[in-house]
Amino acid sequence: MTEALIFELSAPGRKGVSLPEADLPTPMKDPSSFLSANFLRKDAPELPEVSEIDAIRHFTRLSRMNHGVDVGFYPLGSCTMKYNPKVNEEVAVMPGFSAVHPYEPAKLTQGALELMYRLEKSLCEITGMSRFTLQPAAGAHGEYTGLLIIKAYHANRNEAATRRKIVVPDSAHGTNPASAAVCGFDIVKVESNERGGVDVEALRKLMGPDIAGLMLTNPNTLGLFDENIAEIADIIHQAGGLLYYDGANTNAIMGISRPGDMGFDVVHLNLHKTFATPHGGGGPGAGPVGVKEHLVPFLPYPLVGKDAQDNYCFEEPNPLSIGKVKAFYGNFGVLVKAFAYILTQGHELKEVSELAVLNANYVLARLKPYFDLPYDRICMHEFVLSGKRQKKNYGVSTLDMAKRLLDFGYHAPTVYFPLIVDEAMMIEPTETESIETLDEFSEALIRIAKEAETNPEGLHAAPTTTPVSRLDEVGAARNPVLKWTAAK
Repeated sequence: MTEALIFELSAPGRKGVSLPEADLPTPMKDPSSFLSANFLRKDAPELPEVSEIDAIRHFTRLSRMNHGVDVGFYPLGSCTMKYNPKVNEEVAVMPGFSAVHPYEPAKLTQGALELMYRLEKSLCEITGMSRFTLQPAAGAHGEYTGLLIIKAYHANRNEAATRRKIVVPDSAHGTNPASAAVCGFDIVKVESNERGGVDVEALRKLMGPDIAGLMLTNPNTLGLFDENIAEIADIIHQAGGLLYYDGANTNAIMGISRPGDMGFDVVHLNLHKTFATPHGGGGPGAGPVGVKEHLVPFLPYPLVGKDAQDNYCFEEPNPLSIGKVKAFYGNFGVLVKAFAYILTQGHELKEVSELAVLNANYVLARLKPYFDLPYDRICMHEFVLSGKRQKKNYGVSTLDMAKRLLDFGYHAPTVYFPLIVDEAMMIEPTETESIETLDEFSEALIRIAKEAETNPEGLHAAPTTTPVSRLDEVGAARNPVLKWTAAK
C-alpha cells in the first residue's frame, strides 16, 4: 500500500467546505486596516487544494497504516501502552467536563473542582504522599516540577549553593539526567550491582554535603524491584538529600507497595501510562507530582481545597511555592479519564498490578530459552532480554529482530535501552492483554529467534509487509526534512 502526500493530491480550485462569511464589522474583515504591514502575508500560503472526499479518504487510509493499542499488541517497555477503556473517553466528553472554562467562578465549577480534589486524594492514597499538584503536562514535565521543588527546599534551608548534585542510576530513563540538567543540577551516575539494583556501597561513597537528591524508579528500567530501597532512602536522607520517584513503572506496584512507604519524598505519576489515558501521538498527557508533608509548601499553586462552608475552592498560594508550571490547572480532560479509571478499578488498583506482573513473568518464561537474560530474576511489569547470542553467532541485531516483529503485526518493543544491557530488548505486556495474545506474541519472537539462525539475511531486510520498508533512521535523524517543498 502506498499513499501520496496531501500536496500531491492537490489540484487548483478544489476545496472541501464553504464557510459562512464572517459576522464581523467591516474593518475587522480587512486585516490591513488594523495590522501592521510587517504582519501581513505578501503571498498566499502554499496549502493543498483538495475536495472534502479526497481529504477524508487520504487521512483514513493513513490511519489504517498506523499501529496503536486499538489495533494490536504494543509491548513498548517502560511506556505501559495499555488499552484505554472507552467509558473513560465518554465521561471526559460530557458537557459538564468538556465545556467547562478555567475562568468560570468556583461556584459554577463545583463538579470539576470536586473531581480534582478527589483525584488528588486518590493519588495520595495510591502513592503514600501528602499532597499532589495536577498541573504538570507529562512525565518529564513532572520530573522538572519535582526537581524544582527539591531545589526550592534546599534554597529555603540556605543550602542551594552547595547542594548541586543529583544522583542518577546507570539504568535510569534518559529524561532523569536531562531534567536535572535543565534545573541546573550536576549529574552524578551510580552503578548497578550484580542483581540489577543500585550498588549501595557505590552510592554511599558518593554522599556528601553537595548531594541534593537521588532520582530512582522502583521497579527500575530492568523491570526489577530494588531490594535495598529502604537502605538507599536512609543513605540519601542521612546525607541531607531527598529521594525522587520516577513514576514510569508504577503499573507494577499499585495496591502492593507505595513510594511514600519506601522513603521517597517526591513522586511523579504518568496518568497517560499507569491510569489508562491515551498515550502517544503528541499528547496531551498528565504528570501529577506528589510530595511528603515537609515539601507541601513548595508545590505549584493553586491547589484545590475546601472553604469554611465545605465548598470546593482554590487555596491561597503559599509564599514558598515554586509558582505555576502550566497555564491554569493541568490537562483537565486527561484528569477526568484517570479519575474515571480509578473509580472503575477501585482505589487500590491491586489487581491491575498483579496481572501486569503475572503477564510479564509469563512471557519471560516462554522467551527465556531463546534469548540471553542479563539479570535472571523474577521480573515486575516488564523485563529486559538481550540479543547478544543472535548478534554474536549469526550477525542478527536486536534491531533486525524488532523490525521483523512488524511483519507479524506487533509494535516492536523498546530496544537498546537501558544502556547497561547489550542488544537490549525491553518488553512490557501490561495487564490488558489476553493469554492468547501473549502466546501469539511469544511464538512470533521464538520464530524470529530461529530465523536468526536459518535466515539471517531475511531479518536484515525486515520488515517486508509494512506500507514502508526499513527506513534509514540514522539519515533521517541527522538530516531531517520537516517541510514539504514542491518539485522544481
